[in-house]
Amino acid sequence: MTIAYTLLFLAIILEVFGSTMLKLSHGFTRTGPIIGVIAGYGAAFYSLSLALQSLPLGLVYATWSGVGTILTVLAGVLLFKEKVNKQAIAGLALLIVGIVMLNLEK
Repeated sequence: MTIAYTLLFLAIILEVFGSTMLKLSHGFTRTGPIIGVIAGYGAAFYSLSLALQSLPLGLVYATWSGVGTILTVLAGVLLFKEKVNKQAIAGLALLIVGIVMLNLEK
């Protein structure tokens, strides 16, 4: 089970990497970031498929998308100086609560 969660965490990190490269690709006009998008998303989905061999689909997808969203917002703030307001912070907090509850259900 620990390996499955490690693969899920890897899938999340790779998806955030792919999303960050998507921003840096400037509408798919820069070759390096385009390669990063393809590699990041490809490896993310592969890791996700391996995690799904041991973990339930709903739990995996909710964790992947929720934690990925939180980390992508964090990347936007840290790397691109994007702003978050109080509503966004509240939404992120709700995501965290939901993800924790889903993982405790198991």
